[in-house]
Amino acid sequence: MVLIDTHSHLFAEEFNSDRADVLKKADDAGIKYHIMPNVDSSTTDQLLKVSKQHSQCFPLMGLHPTSVKADFEREILHVESMFKDNKFFGIGEIGIDLYWDKTHLEQQKIAFRHQLRLAKKLKLPVVIHSRNSFDEIFDVVDSELDSDLCGVFHCFTGSLEQYHHIKEYKTFKVGIGGVVTYKNGGIGNILHEIELSDILLETDSPYLSPVPVRGSRNESYNLIHIAIKVAEIYGLSVEDIAKQTFINSQELFNLPIE
Repeated sequence: MVLIDTHSHLFAEEFNSDRADVLKKADDAGIKYHIMPNVDSSTTDQLLKVSKQHSQCFPLMGLHPTSVKADFEREILHVESMFKDNKFFGIGEIGIDLYWDKTHLEQQKIAFRHQLRLAKKLKLPVVIHSRNSFDEIFDVVDSELDSDLCGVFHCFTGSLEQYHHIKEYKTFKVGIGGVVTYKNGGIGNILHEIELSDILLETDSPYLSPVPVRGSRNESYNLIHIAIKVAEIYGLSVEDIAKQTFINSQELFNLPIE
């Protein structure tokens, strides 16, 4: 059984003291590969360092919406410049976040649109952060959609109607993480109506730990708890879930792995 954690911030300082141990623990459980979305220019060096030290970790480049401020143009230039000498497997984490702060909504929209266009130019998938912002996200994606735009809606906790909107894009998937294990998480109630071929598994570590370790630092090993819950919902084995989500992940990210 091989699982891919399609969204992990393993480069975060929370893992500085035991990153190698965290990776080994995950590897022993079958979680062999890790996709790491960037946050902003302050995290790029560590992102690249970890990906070079650990070949099972694959970096993405992008500007997280909560890091979009008045000077976001400088950050966008940084994102673009990083592609000159580095290999990335997608653009992310990008999008719009209206949970924490709505001050820079217009700047978030501009940054999001710009990075979608960059992804199309480079023919790379995008990882979309859409917290409290599906309407705004859909407005931008609807207007930018073409055959070169593809990606995943990270940490999907939307409605069935919103899933169907994403489904209409034909080139997007939804990321399922720890929230699926929460009693009142919502997504667990509709997941059985989402096509298995449309989902990716993710931890968002060190955040959003699943039950039974909710409240502690999240890590890639905990993807197994998410896979178990997803298997239970679909009435399949964990091995079946691992096999299909591996295929789904590779359809999108095309990692250089067997």
